Amino acid sequence: MTQNIRIVGGKQLKGEVSISGAKNAVLKLMAAALLAKGESKIYNVPELTDVVIMLDVIKQLGAKTSYDKEEKSITIDATNLTSVKASYELVSRMRASFVVLGALVGRCKEAIVAMPGGCAIGERKVDFHIRGLEALGTNVKIENGYVHAKARKLVGNDIYLDIPSVGATENIMLASVLAEGATRIQNAAQEPEIIDLANFLNAMGADIIGAGTSEIVINGVKQDDLKPIEYTTIPDRIEAGTYMAAFVATRGKGIIKNIFPNHLTFYTSKLSKMGADIKLIDPTSIEVSCKKRLEAINIITQPYPGFPTDLQSMAMALATTADGVSIITESLYENRFMQVPELRKMGADIHQERNHALVKGVKNLTGANLRASDLRAGASLIIAALMANGVSTIDNIYHIDRGYELIEEKFRMIGADVVRFEQDDTATISQSKGNLSESQL
Repeated sequence: MTQNIRIVGGKQLKGEVSISGAKNAVLKLMAAALLAKGESKIYNVPELTDVVIMLDVIKQLGAKTSYDKEEKSITIDATNLTSVKASYELVSRMRASFVVLGALVGRCKEAIVAMPGGCAIGERKVDFHIRGLEALGTNVKIENGYVHAKARKLVGNDIYLDIPSVGATENIMLASVLAEGATRIQNAAQEPEIIDLANFLNAMGADIIGAGTSEIVINGVKQDDLKPIEYTTIPDRIEAGTYMAAFVATRGKGIIKNIFPNHLTFYTSKLSKMGADIKLIDPTSIEVSCKKRLEAINIITQPYPGFPTDLQSMAMALATTADGVSIITESLYENRFMQVPELRKMGADIHQERNHALVKGVKNLTGANLRASDLRAGASLIIAALMANGVSTIDNIYHIDRGYELIEEKFRMIGADVVRFEQDDTATISQSKGNLSESQL
């Protein structure tokens, strides 16, 4: 049965919310655990459907996994891998699982991985991934929707990325850990999740320097140099940015805990320019408030440390009722304005031309029946519904469950009127759907 969320808007949010582990980091750490023989344990793992899919991918490769719900940890025993094939049925559902390609090539010198799927936010080619693996000595071909990669041995090389692709940077890092000699990735992605992956691999025994800069150097090590470890995932900066937007949207005031504020510097600056008041409480907590109508803002999404594309839709939701005209430019993905038709249903005045959106602030939004087209667009509809007059319903929320842990519970804790219900029985409220259970793992 399809699940919906119903939100009664216009309520000021107040209180505290704690941010979960970063989805875009933990999925890559799970793949990295395949490189070392033995049992690794990852903490601060969010309960997400994407994590379920990644666990299924890893189990399909022969690794053993277990989940501890109390401490939010996953154990991965990669002592024996029995397969190098990640199936279409799993990889097509979640793009991030494609990162097992680099881990398998590194560990087994062979991989058969389905072409990736995920949110339909635009074309995301795997050319850079393939070229990087080929530069390390891998023979790669694509047949019947699968990437077949095989190498006699891996040898380090200088690799330049035409664009700072996060996924390509991660796959090349994973493959080159066990290559002979040094690999230099130039124009590498600089996201915090890249740093987290490098820290995880270095803790295992890898030799990686420069993560977080445009040039990463991986000095190859031997298989016996890699040991299983225990590691804690960084907080999710996109989830944090979403709750920041929620407090601002409702003219509320709240504290966001378990956050690394320096991961959101550019985003915080833009919210402040719109009229939000953001204060550092301690190294991992901020206070967010807003007492006045927001001001229009111009935004161009850029690779990190620029304005994050994953928070563009949240900024657009805020701009719908800001004073003046905001110009939002999406420079990374061609289909990342899929929230626009839904916001228009609520009364937003948005003119879109290709990758530019002109958002003229209106007095207020009104509730409507909405559909989440993808993960971040769906989250922006929650922000819009919270600030709107009246009741909104959002369907297709399985997209939202891919990236937000216990989202309705967290919003209720800070005063939102939000419930989850089955589409064919609106009287039946589900408090806990969309999250991991021990039986699923």
